[in-house]
Amino acid sequence: MSRQKKFILPESEIPKTWYNVMADIPEPLPPVIHPGTLQPIGPDDLAPLFPMPLIEQEVTTERFVPIPDEVLDVYAMWRPTPLIRASGLEAHLQTPAHIYYKYEGTSPSGSHKPNTAVPQAYYNKITGVKALTTETGAGQWGSALAMATNHFGLSCEVYMVKISYHQKPYRRSLMQTFGATVTPSPSSLTQAGRQMLERDPDSPGSLGVAISEAVEVAATSGGAKKYALGSVLNHVMLHQTVIGEEVIKQVEMTGEYPDVMIGCVGGGSNFSGFVFPFVRENLVNNRKTRFVAVEPMASPSLTKGRYVYDFGDTMQMTPMMKMYTLGHSFIPAPIHAGGLRYHGMSPIVCHLYDLGLIEAVAVHQTAVFEAAVTFARSEGIIPAPESAHAIRTTIDEALKCKESGEEKVIIFNLSGHGHFDMAAYDAYFSGQLHDYEYPSAAVEKALSQLPQIA
Repeated sequence: MSRQKKFILPESEIPKTWYNVMADIPEPLPPVIHPGTLQPIGPDDLAPLFPMPLIEQEVTTERFVPIPDEVLDVYAMWRPTPLIRASGLEAHLQTPAHIYYKYEGTSPSGSHKPNTAVPQAYYNKITGVKALTTETGAGQWGSALAMATNHFGLSCEVYMVKISYHQKPYRRSLMQTFGATVTPSPSSLTQAGRQMLERDPDSPGSLGVAISEAVEVAATSGGAKKYALGSVLNHVMLHQTVIGEEVIKQVEMTGEYPDVMIGCVGGGSNFSGFVFPFVRENLVNNRKTRFVAVEPMASPSLTKGRYVYDFGDTMQMTPMMKMYTLGHSFIPAPIHAGGLRYHGMSPIVCHLYDLGLIEAVAVHQTAVFEAAVTFARSEGIIPAPESAHAIRTTIDEALKCKESGEEKVIIFNLSGHGHFDMAAYDAYFSGQLHDYEYPSAAVEKALSQLPQIA
């Protein structure tokens, strides 16, 4: 086995373009529907929320989109990120598999999220926007946007899912350090929040509710504020492809090519950014890599949801997207993987799953933390609970190789560190973590409330 552990690109190799998978998918993406007219939305419908450059990126079918120099200058603070051979994990598992991970935890806020936060802040800045609103689950997106808005001189207002607000206080502190205001959601500051609190005064919150609050603030600001989203939408998936474009160059350095690529999914951003350039290689160059999306059993949109049109938020304020959904009224169990508790999924990820181009599995959180500890003890990095879902499935795939004797190449995306998630590890070590599988009956009940769109 090669003794080389890290595969690091020079700064000059930061990708100069984002890759748009919509240029290569065999069937076009289903349109986004206006909830009032039930017709496909146009740019004017999105203008109250997003600046025009992002709206153009949302609908483009160009294969490559240039990255502005101002964005590249900020990317250079942490990009390119390393591809690392997990030789310690391989030895611990006694597997013939070759395991690598792309480590996105080297960014200033500690995750992959700045890859889109920086361009979103930049495009808002150059179009005259002064303030952004957003939601966050575990706090990784809120931290990234707080960092990016601070860099470009914008104010930032974050609605953080209430259970995560209390579980992860230091992510909240990180956002405040960068100058953002952070409010636990549901809150009494918005109509959407007040309605949810009337229904359930003790609501732990959800990403769907937090989205409703942030969208309401932007939409009712008279243009003074715009909304920024850390996952789900096409332009977010586009920005994240700097990850996979770097990995393509780095696997050339290893002399190997991935048989399996694995990433966690909540809204789909880090998985998409990691695998989409390799999906292109499958579609255009007849490669045969498998792509495995890993989600929690407690929030299993791909593996238990239905592929239908649904609102992106709980209070039905957003346009309707075709996606695998658990229903917009879904309120997740308070598991510690806060970034993976969304009721739906990126429409592009859902479309690829529906076409059979990617796979999906769901895993329980105790098994996830067992894998996280194994990885920390063998590789020296404490992973975020979200990323640990990918580690769980990576270990499972590597153990299959141990049984079969196959020397497969497995790469996963380590999308963030777990430095602010130690309360979750404490809960695991003290035996306080419990597995929860979202019941199919609850899915059916929530889906019965969806709008009927052909």
